[in-house]
Order: sequence, then structure tokens, then C-alpha cells
Amino acid sequence: MSACDDSLISSIRASTAFSESTETNRMQHLIAKLGLEPHPEGGYFVETDRDLLQVPNPFLLQDQENPTLPSPPSMPSQQQQQSKGNPNDGNSTRSASTSIYYLLTPGNPKGNFHRNKGRTIHTLHRGRGRYVIIHADEVQKGEKARIETFVVGHNIQNGEKLQWVVEGGKYKASFLLPDVEDSSGSKGLLISETVVPGFEFRDHNFMTADTLKDLVSVEQYDELCWLLLPLST
Repeated sequence: MSACDDSLISSIRASTAFSESTETNRMQHLIAKLGLEPHPEGGYFVETDRDLLQVPNPFLLQDQENPTLPSPPSMPSQQQQQSKGNPNDGNSTRSASTSIYYLLTPGNPKGNFHRNKGRTIHTLHRGRGRYVIIHADEVQKGEKARIETFVVGHNIQNGEKLQWVVEGGKYKASFLLPDVEDSSGSKGLLISETVVPGFEFRDHNFMTADTLKDLVSVEQYDELCWLLLPLST
């Protein structure tokens, strides 16, 4: 059975509040200060830690069962540099953990649907945003996926989250909300993400339109398809 937060449709439509195409000087300064670069899924990021401890790759069996996942459209320069000297090149091990800063801005206000094989722990630093989680890993044959949506922010009395975990195998997307409910301004949504075991692009894939159609109803697809990254065929 498909389960969806009753506020999903109206909440998703609220995302159109931000449509800027260029960043403000203040936002450009923050991006430069933190050393962020554009992320293929949307937003900006920088890797801040990669544990030197190597652990056995727990995903090898998954790789054998599903060897052809869609690749990201381009690998950021940070990942290219890290991969060149990474002992993971043989795919037998992973870093024990990795951490990044991730930023959504009024000029780059959404992170498109994607999933990681590892679990991701998110910690809020500033701003507000909405997350949409599609629990693809729970789907039984003939069923649609459970959809979860929630707001991250500092108003914990109103149910906003300061920290949240997305387990491996689930698709997630996010988009920027105003800093104050019922207003229009935002200084950006800045979070940290820690992936366990450590992130590798080979453990990541973007959702395709066909996959979304398989996982959700027609009405839900119409409301969520704007969170799909255009992928070349």
C-alpha cells in the first residue's frame, strides 16, 4: 500500500517560492568561504572528512545482483581527485565514513531524487527545507512505495527536525523553504551529511522517470516529477 503524508501535495507546490538564477553576494561569499562546488544532484557541497580507516565493502553482493546503475551526469572535481589516490579503486573496501557540507540556496534551491547504498546522517546548521523520502527498499511486488515528507528547521516545537537519518536504498529529494514560515526570504539551507560506510559515486544513483512511475501513483508522479534530474538516454 502506498502511504503519503496528507500535506505532501500542498507542501510540494510551495517550492516554487524560489526561482532566482544567480546567487547574491552574501551567498557567493559563503560558497567561497566553505570551498563549495556545484553538486550533480543540485545545490553545493564540499567533502570535509574521509576516514582513513578502510572497512570491507558491504555492497559487493548488491553490485553483483544489480551491476548497472545509472551514473551521475558528471563527477565533481573533488571526487575525481579523491578517486585517483583512493585505495577503494579495487572496490573491495570503503572508507569507514565520509562527511560533507551541503547547501541549498535561492539560486540553486533543490536536490533532485537520488539514493545511496549507505545510511546518511544529516545535521542542520541553518535554514529550513523540506525532504521527500520514497521508501523504495520496502516495496513488495505489486505495491507502490511509501512516501514520507518532513520539514527540517529550528522550530522543534512545530515538529521541524534538527537531525535526521536516511537509510540506504531509499530515494530522497529536498528543496529550500523560507527561513520563517509564511515569509519569502531565505539565507540558504546548510547541513552536514555523514555517510556510513563512506560515500563513493559508484554507490549512488539518480532516480529515472520510469522508476518514479513504477514506485508511485499517477497523481503522485505529477506532483513529484519536477524533482527528477534530467538524465541523458
